Amino acid sequence: MTTLRPDEALTHPGSLLSADQQIVASYDFEVTGRDIEGARALTAQDGIVSALAEPLRIDYGQVHAAQIINGMGVTLGDSIIGLTAIAAIAHMHPQVRFTVYRPAEAPRYVEALYALAQGTIADFRPLPWPLATLPADGPRIDVGNHLFWPAFMKLPMIDFFLEALGVDAATIPAAHKANRWLQRLRLPALPAAWQSTPYVLFCPTASTPVRSIPASAHARLVEALARRFDLPVLGFGAVDHPRYLDVSALSPDTAHFLAWVAHARYLVTSDTAAVHIAAGFDVPTTAFFTTVAPALRVRDYPHCRAIALDVSPLRDIQASSREADLALVEAALRALSIDDSLFAGNV
Repeated sequence: MTTLRPDEALTHPGSLLSADQQIVASYDFEVTGRDIEGARALTAQDGIVSALAEPLRIDYGQVHAAQIINGMGVTLGDSIIGLTAIAAIAHMHPQVRFTVYRPAEAPRYVEALYALAQGTIADFRPLPWPLATLPADGPRIDVGNHLFWPAFMKLPMIDFFLEALGVDAATIPAAHKANRWLQRLRLPALPAAWQSTPYVLFCPTASTPVRSIPASAHARLVEALARRFDLPVLGFGAVDHPRYLDVSALSPDTAHFLAWVAHARYLVTSDTAAVHIAAGFDVPTTAFFTTVAPALRVRDYPHCRAIALDVSPLRDIQASSREADLALVEAALRALSIDDSLFAGNV
């Protein structure tokens, strides 16, 4: 069986099997810089299935357990949507018990989401995991390193994950694709001062600058929010505006962040996790998109007003902090009229 070169292993679309027969995630090697010599493709092993090469179909009506290997990514947004796919399958087939094997080096704020979902959506285990002890009483599905799967940037993300789990995405109602399983989580209470005080929320920062709202537009957008809804504007990070309050210090972890979004009357954000959280709690939202087509992320969110900025040269770029790329985003937003047409309905 062919081993992968270290550079091949890091970008391999799928999980890996180490020389000592451990299921491993290339992400963990990338983060730690550990030796990755001798790794092979996990999907070459008997009993491991993957939708990478051809469509995968699993009859979950005949399944009582499913092992999901290296799911559902190492970002908060991907994880929310990946867990939505599991929740949608579980809604139709509640007898299935899902176990998800996670990269050990995933960011702690992302793993906090899985801790909140433990036992509610699935059970979670850390990689590496011995192949010999991976349960075989149901499908063993590899969804590892999905960023490098060709379909990831071609399908709406929820459809991608459903197909990767062996389900025809067209058979799942749109209502089950909007992350509403988040409402089942036990979240902390907001500070007393905000438990009965309505507010709108501004979350401009994505995981990469090219998908974030440029700082030069922050005050204009806060002003538009304050004028439109006549409510305090809360957010994360400094903005120079008299009606804005930075609540970063009051949001120490993922659970608190979810709670702030869940209780907002309206949200303005970028292509980031906040838009997916808001959909789960039916919070009306305006979301700005740059390098990713909005339909690939928010197609099933009925309360989201998606704004696609005209930065076509940057289409499908996953991440960038290049000055030239950020200048294109800034120019596109500067040309946009900031008025009430940006907002979706009433609070």
